[in-house]
Amino acid sequence: MASMQRLFQRQGAGRPPRVRWTLEEVGASYDYVVMEQEEGHGPEHAKRHPLGRVPVLETDEGLLFESAALCLHIADSHPEAHLIPPPGTHVRALVYQWAFFAMTELEPAVLRLWTARRSDDAEALASAEAKMAKVARALEEGINGGSYLISDRFTVADVIVGGVLESARHYGVFPDSAPLLAYLEGLDERPAKQRAYS
Repeated sequence: MASMQRLFQRQGAGRPPRVRWTLEEVGASYDYVVMEQEEGHGPEHAKRHPLGRVPVLETDEGLLFESAALCLHIADSHPEAHLIPPPGTHVRALVYQWAFFAMTELEPAVLRLWTARRSDDAEALASAEAKMAKVARALEEGINGGSYLISDRFTVADVIVGGVLESARHYGVFPDSAPLLAYLEGLDERPAKQRAYS
């Protein structure tokens, strides 16, 4: 990992804290820059991200974005933290599986339900609730009564999935699932998560 790191956040954005959580888990040194809304949508930040979004991680080697990619990169850059299994292994593939599931299935379901609950479209709400229930069942099967997603071992996949679930809880669209609530509450106990979301 590069010697200098700066993580850019914009007030109220839900994705950067999961990157900060990963940085905290590996014990990395970094600056956490929380921009005001105006600054975060301004021309200077537009140079950091082509769509003006957050998070952005600035390193000595350049700028990086996309929260899940950043989490995976940080885990790769700190093998001593044991957040990600070796390349080419089945358990490594499971990390990828759940990381991408979080971004392509879980997070869209969260956003869809949040939007539907603020509309007057009963059909859209019913569809969003059904989708969330289906996604939640898949996660429940992945956790399978354990504390983590992969072989009862904490990995960066838990950071990414847990970060999306944290956003769902924050925005009042957490799945109706006791196993997932127990899973997230277990992650709440991690000091690195507490620091990242403080």
